[in-house]
Amino acid sequence: MISCYIIDDEHLAQQILEKYIAKVSFLELKGSFSSALEAAVEMDRDKPDLLFLDINMPDLNGLSFISMLDPKPMIILTTAYDKYALKAFDLEVKDYLLKPIPFERFYKAVLRLHKELKPDHQQEQKEKRSPPKNDLDYIFVKAGFKIQKVLIQEILFVEGMKDYIRIQTTKEKIMTLLSFAKLAEMIPEQKFMRVHRSFVVALDKIDHIEKNRIKIGEQFIPISDTYAEAFFKKLGDFPIKH
Repeated sequence: MISCYIIDDEHLAQQILEKYIAKVSFLELKGSFSSALEAAVEMDRDKPDLLFLDINMPDLNGLSFISMLDPKPMIILTTAYDKYALKAFDLEVKDYLLKPIPFERFYKAVLRLHKELKPDHQQEQKEKRSPPKNDLDYIFVKAGFKIQKVLIQEILFVEGMKDYIRIQTTKEKIMTLLSFAKLAEMIPEQKFMRVHRSFVVALDKIDHIEKNRIKIGEQFIPISDTYAEAFFKKLGDFPIKH
């Protein structure tokens, strides 16, 4: 499932998107909001995978809101204006839907995201890239003005933070300008698992799982519906620390 928010100050536009979302089996609406500020209050709790976001709204427009998000969920812009398209794609939005939005166009956009997020699609894309595998027990990352060695066995989890990722180890936090895709090429896939758009965890460092959260040390990490099935399937073959 892809959890989503609607953020639009037009009541009719909200109703149409709510109706569309209800028709799609892999979408789950977590909330509808009339302003970005209103949605921001709830985002830390729900951590939605996808925003259907209007641009022209009072107080804070959609494009400004995108640049403030950290971490940033997937975003599909829903607007009556095409003049913002170039700037929008510079902000790495997933799609740009012009109002009035036909259901066919809406479904095409979300279906593409659904396919991209499926584990088999991700594996297929990974195999096509055929990255070199790291058989060492450490990696090197750029942290500030230095190149830092990180022992793989000491990594607890990794959190995406806009342009950076934060590697939390047993000893320290390391901020590095690195993507999850690049990180996946560097760490052994049998030991790590992506459980949310913003989190990768070390499976052998999991203390326990309760409902939709993982506890590693003092940190609680959400399990997104998008990754839950593949995560729990993988746990069946992996010894969890008790």
